[in-house]
Parts: sequence; C-alpha cells; structure tokens
Amino acid sequence: QVQLVESGGGLVQPGGSLRLSCAASGRIFSFDVMGWYRQAPGKERDMVATISSGSSTNYADSVKGRFTISRDNAKNTVYLQMNSLKPEDTAIYYCNARKYFPFSNYWGQGTQVTVSS
Repeated sequence: QVQLVESGGGLVQPGGSLRLSCAASGRIFSFDVMGWYRQAPGKERDMVATISSGSSTNYADSVKGRFTISRDNAKNTVYLQMNSLKPEDTAIYYCNARKYFPFSNYWGQGTQVTVSS
C-alpha cells in the first residue's frame, strides 16, 4: 500500500508563495503520473498540475505561469511551487499517484492552502 503525505500548506497573503511537498512511501518512478489536485468548499476536485514519469508536465489554465510542479525521484517526493497566489487558489490540495497497468490510484490526506489578507 502506497502512502502519500502532503506538507507545506498554510495561510499566505495574496501575491505570496508556498511550496507544497508530497512524500511517497514507495518509489515514485514506478508511477506513470503524479499530480496535484485541489478542492474548494462546495466545488469538485480539480486538476492543478501533473508530471509524468518522463517529466512531462501539464497545468490547469488558471495556474499556468504561476505554479511549477517538479519531482525528485531520489527523495520520492513531488513538489508544487506556487507563486503569485490569489484568494481563488484557496482550497485543500491533494497529492495523487497513478499507475495505468495494472491500474492503481492513490491520494494523500490533503493540505489546506488559504490565501487571504
């Protein structure tokens, strides 16, 4: 069983920065895709950014140019650097790890990010 543990969330003022970390109990290079998703109150969970085993990245339009996803296979950790944060970025951020064959999908417990003055 794979465990994903997020950290780095908190309260930040608009325009500020945070870096989220997702530490995996297993080797992350075994996953096809790892990513960050977020869920605001009363809304669905949406993709924020993903990174493939080959380090190809994909971002939601709302975060392009502000967020950067990266991975450190040696540390089994995926990061999300968030700059120029806006109040609408406020949400619980979840780490995800996915393998396609055979299919497996794992979620972390989430970390709260609040952007407010």
